[in-house]
Amino acid sequence: MEVMQGATDENSRGLVRIVVDDREIRSQVIESLKLQPHVQLEVRRLSVGDYEVGTEWVFERKTIHDFAASLADGRLFRQVARLARCPNGAALILEGPDQVRAETGISPEAWQGTLISIGLVFRLPVIRSADPEETARLLIYAANQVGRRRDVVFVPAGRRARTLERQRIRMLAALPRIGPHRARILLNHFGSIAAVVQAAREELMEVRGIGEQIAREIREFVAGDGVSSPDPTATSQMQNGGQE
Repeated sequence: MEVMQGATDENSRGLVRIVVDDREIRSQVIESLKLQPHVQLEVRRLSVGDYEVGTEWVFERKTIHDFAASLADGRLFRQVARLARCPNGAALILEGPDQVRAETGISPEAWQGTLISIGLVFRLPVIRSADPEETARLLIYAANQVGRRRDVVFVPAGRRARTLERQRIRMLAALPRIGPHRARILLNHFGSIAAVVQAAREELMEVRGIGEQIAREIREFVAGDGVSSPDPTATSQMQNGGQE
């Protein structure tokens, strides 16, 4: 474990602590965080995510090229599912200017469908960042927000949260032409939301009430099936631009 800290005095009041995965240590985000005198960085291997803020939130950082590469080779939804299972709060930071997306070879429909799936199906916030400097500012802001929240007493309001099963059914019901009834059938068949999202069209068609048309719409919504792969130049850029 390594601790890095900007210039500050012995008084730790107001100090922002951020844990960084050791595989992220060479990123420009770290260089930006090091320049902040009130930020203390602890470097160690994290089981999930790239940054841990206040032991309450975990953030996974992906550049646009890395995000597209993970989507193209099938890793993305496995990574998202693992992040969504984190016992703490978790979010995905998508870093890079919007115009870079066109270089990836992923269609706008597939891109939008993927972001909707991450937000609706996995209930995972996606935070946009233009560059590493903005990512660093977002992490500091999150750390400050977590610190303030500890001083606030929240009073639960309204009815109790639904059971975990009902929450899963509600998530799946957001898929095209599914609704609560088919969502329950899908969940019973596959056992988890992640398994439904990762299922091939042929596997979806085996489920009662899910024909070829609905299966195709689910796949197009979730992963943009049928979209051509990126050209070799874009693929090379994506492979060189990120880490898992």
